[in-house]
Amino acid sequence: MSKTVFESRIASLPLIVRGKVRDIYAVGERQMLIVTTDRLSAFDVVMPDPIPDKGRVLTAVSSFWFARLAHIVPNHLTGIDPESVVAGEEERAQVRGRAVVVNRLKPLPIEAVVRGYLIGSGWKDYRKTGAICGLPLPAGLKMAQKLPEPLFTPSTKAEMGQHDENIDFATVEKSLGAPLAAQVRDVTLRFYGEASTYALTRGIIIADTKFEFGLDAAGTLHLIDEALTPDSSRFWAADQYQVGISPPSFDKQIVRDYLETLDWKKQPPGPKLPAEIIAKTTAKYREAYERLTGKSLD
Repeated sequence: MSKTVFESRIASLPLIVRGKVRDIYAVGERQMLIVTTDRLSAFDVVMPDPIPDKGRVLTAVSSFWFARLAHIVPNHLTGIDPESVVAGEEERAQVRGRAVVVNRLKPLPIEAVVRGYLIGSGWKDYRKTGAICGLPLPAGLKMAQKLPEPLFTPSTKAEMGQHDENIDFATVEKSLGAPLAAQVRDVTLRFYGEASTYALTRGIIIADTKFEFGLDAAGTLHLIDEALTPDSSRFWAADQYQVGISPPSFDKQIVRDYLETLDWKKQPPGPKLPAEIIAKTTAKYREAYERLTGKSLD
């Protein structure tokens, strides 16, 4: 049995930060250990119960995509075994299958969002304005309809507990400079094109996703954070997809739907989750990995 980790405790390394899902430690001055826990956040609130296997799934899915997309731009992985940078079996058990050692890079201050289908906040925006993030679309599109072409719709990176805000491409150019802004946009669209084409062969539609990027000392663009996971993407089962409805997704939607039935103000602390909801959510995360890769998580 794999160890369920709600919060890692790696005493042998200095803690840099605990995010909503990831705990990050310093490995010397140039590298970091990223531990993906089994924490789950919904409506920007971390739930009190872990989702078993969630951290392992996110790590394995990201590693799969990092390898598959490495010919486009490099990523932050070092290839160093996480178990080799911690001390003792207790710490090794906490990082096993759920951690990576990465190079420290300068993160860009934006999230690179790409949308291939009309859903979520994009659908709300379109119904109000006929556009997504100021990018005009044809009239008469329906919920969950495939867009004429994928759209790059960047956002700010909000502090923990805050919401990201959509920004236009001109704002990205002001922040990054025109050449880097164009590279980020083009790489994002290429990532999405290659990943969504592959995922469809595995019976998964990637409706939208987001990427994060960083620069090394030479100014080379790298993919960082996570890539095309159920947390950073909206995955739909192709055999359940139809235009006009919001298809079921391979993520924490099960938890969100449950929370919407409660008299909860969407403020901390989060409510306890029933065992059935936890088990269904674990199964959905595992299914996403197994469908994408054709392998068992175990």
